[in-house]
Amino acid sequence: MNIELAKSNDKEEILQLYKSQLGKKYCPWNEYYPEAQEIDFDLSRDSLFVMRDEGKIIAAISIDDDESVTNLPYWTPRLQPGAELSRLAVAIDYQSQGLAKKMIIHGMKEIKKRGFKSLHFLVNKTNLKALKCYDAFGFDKVGECELYNQPMLCYEKEL
Repeated sequence: MNIELAKSNDKEEILQLYKSQLGKKYCPWNEYYPEAQEIDFDLSRDSLFVMRDEGKIIAAISIDDDESVTNLPYWTPRLQPGAELSRLAVAIDYQSQGLAKKMIIHGMKEIKKRGFKSLHFLVNKTNLKALKCYDAFGFDKVGECELYNQPMLCYEKEL
């Protein structure tokens, strides 16, 4: 299984991966998000990465650029600029095998390579599966907010 930059011809398969998450326990996504426009945005910035198993996309993660998140008051000034990892998805049949952690590690390396000083992200405070995964990395919880009609926890890690 390798992680690589997504290509434009991966768009439909990535969208199917995102949609396969809907309705699953702890998934905060809905029928309107994420959509093709988020994939296009990520592809346009070379910021969408996929993991493949025998050619099939089994996981995805993006380096997001969302001013609503960037402008939150919780991020540590000395750790700026920071970047956000977002839209992490692992195919249902591949979950609980450590693939989310591998995707996050890849994302952190890529963010650091791009010159960012920290990683920050939001997670729905009821998403226990994601919170457990992130605990293994030692992220600092730096705040809480209500964003996108969801109760979010704000996490940050120096790179």
